[in-house]
Amino acid sequence: MELNVVRDGFDRVAKKQKMSSSKTLEVICCVRNEIEQSFLKLQKATDEPNSSLNHKDIAMELCNKLAEIAPLVQIEKLNKEVNAGISKYTKIVEKNFYGDISKACRNVQFDLGVLNDIIAKHFYRESMFDVGDCFANEVEDSPDITMLKPVYMEMMEILESLKSRNVEPALNWTLSNRDKLSEHGSKLELKLRRLQFVEIVKKGNREDALMYARTHLSHFAQEHVREIQKLMACLLWIGRLEVSPYADFISDSDWENLDVEVRQEFCKVMGESHKSPLCVTLGAGIEALPTLLKLASVMSGSKKKEWESMTQLPVDMDLPTEYQFHSIFVCPVSREQATEENPPMRLPCGHVLCKQSISKLSKGSSRMFKCPYCPTEASVAQCRQLYI
Repeated sequence: MELNVVRDGFDRVAKKQKMSSSKTLEVICCVRNEIEQSFLKLQKATDEPNSSLNHKDIAMELCNKLAEIAPLVQIEKLNKEVNAGISKYTKIVEKNFYGDISKACRNVQFDLGVLNDIIAKHFYRESMFDVGDCFANEVEDSPDITMLKPVYMEMMEILESLKSRNVEPALNWTLSNRDKLSEHGSKLELKLRRLQFVEIVKKGNREDALMYARTHLSHFAQEHVREIQKLMACLLWIGRLEVSPYADFISDSDWENLDVEVRQEFCKVMGESHKSPLCVTLGAGIEALPTLLKLASVMSGSKKKEWESMTQLPVDMDLPTEYQFHSIFVCPVSREQATEENPPMRLPCGHVLCKQSISKLSKGSSRMFKCPYCPTEASVAQCRQLYI
């Protein structure tokens, strides 16, 4: 699918439509001006009975000028040009977009319970609780997929409270899950406490801010000394914090990023991805679809059975980094993914091949073989296994 060709075709149509619209307005303005001038002449002929102008001559003159302008002919011509451009663009779209993508699909056995769980959770995490409940009620022979609904509802309530800069619900949640959050080094509680402390400082009450620090920030003093010191220094700038060296504490950036951070920490505690697996799967599928369609076309006919039975694609899927979750090494010689039995091996020259490819190049012996990508020679004993 050549997106640049489609984009260029769209730009041409948009440019032609814009030009047509401009010229149409010019024609309409020209007709309006002629009618207005004729109207003024008619009014003058009516007000001045002795004038040489008469209504019949004025009307005849207007008809001649409108016939000369030929507005309908001009507008029809402009519309034909636009329609021709749209017709060409439609052909470009049909040529570059696949109308039927079903040939890229295969009959794969899914675990319906897992699939239904993913769909229901997507509705819940997007705050579409009624839709999620409706879907869960219509699913048959699946485990209870509404178990996480109360958790997602709690998350949405916390996110809503953060919009009004109320961190209390979020703090209550972090306190009840402090052990789980500390396991993966979360700093969410400290961030919430810092925001609350700064709000007190902004109100100008030094004693309340100091009391809050003693009560809630002392817990972090040992591991986050420098940050606590900076917060304490803010007390010296009460009333003029915006011109202090700590003005970044009152910026809105921390509040803007808090929504995403809370969502991430919430999902970590639940053992869920902070991104919807359904959205990630669909996004990756859309990115891979053009390659899959070409592959399906190549393997149609006699190779269709081979396509249906494939457990590994014979081509690389160049997906963006947001869809890459773990490292996979594909041997540039055999085009196969590395496994525990066939691990990646580094040659002395720095190039990496799978163990089986090296074995074939050396013919299973200890004799020297040439790297397929540079003139360097090496032996099997000189190759070192890589751990990814």
